[in-house]
Amino acid sequence: MPVYKAPLRDMKFLLNEVFDYPGHYTRLKTGENATPDIVDAILNECGKFCEEVLSPLYQSGDEEGCKLDNGEVITPKGYREAYQQYAQGGWQGLSAPEEYGGQGLPASMGLFKQEMMGTANWSFSMYPGLSMGAMNTIFLHGSEDQKQTYLVPLTEGRWGGTMCLTEPQCGTDLGQVKTKAAPQEDGSFKLSGTKIFISSGDHDLTENIVHIVLARLPDAPKGTRGISLFIVPKFLPDGNGGVGEANGVTCGSLEKKMGIKASAPA
Repeated sequence: MPVYKAPLRDMKFLLNEVFDYPGHYTRLKTGENATPDIVDAILNECGKFCEEVLSPLYQSGDEEGCKLDNGEVITPKGYREAYQQYAQGGWQGLSAPEEYGGQGLPASMGLFKQEMMGTANWSFSMYPGLSMGAMNTIFLHGSEDQKQTYLVPLTEGRWGGTMCLTEPQCGTDLGQVKTKAAPQEDGSFKLSGTKIFISSGDHDLTENIVHIVLARLPDAPKGTRGISLFIVPKFLPDGNGGVGEANGVTCGSLEKKMGIKASAPA
């Protein structure tokens, strides 16, 4: 079984001897709480989590793979427990804004975390990694109501996230996206279309999955300039931070891959 050893000595050498991170962090608004002892403790605990929890699941997860059962994806043995430990440890919100439930630490702390997790178990790291993409998108472009509704549970790790770009008729050519978004009287949009190769497109790790979907409005121009982004949750929010009824999102199949089979591309 592959064994992962977090390169903490190299990381700390770069932080302290090469980049002078304490001096850099004092100039950041997010660096107030990133004191040397806190940073050292975070790196040590993250390394321990990656070595003892994530790394042992890498080979077994790839051998078992994900399964599709009645439209629901089941992750390999041990993944749910590992994710619960990850979420309860506050790792998803390490560098997220405090006003949405995060710890407000510098983004570089998140990069160190992602580096260790990705090396220890790339398949597992893709689940929270896709959530980070959804979180950043909503934080930068969402309304305050959308931030309050989605960022808090995403930051807490109770919900997961994806980015839905690719479609069967086009790979990386987003100008050919055909998914449609029809405006509704209540201000919402009804989307119709098919997406493929969606990493973390469905799984059993979180109570909800928030999809960021590329689609076109009826009057949208051709090409990439006519693409809009829509928030499409697997379950509609109940207004109290939880989940309500199921939305019209279904997983039709799992992609067949040569590797990282514990990561679910739907």
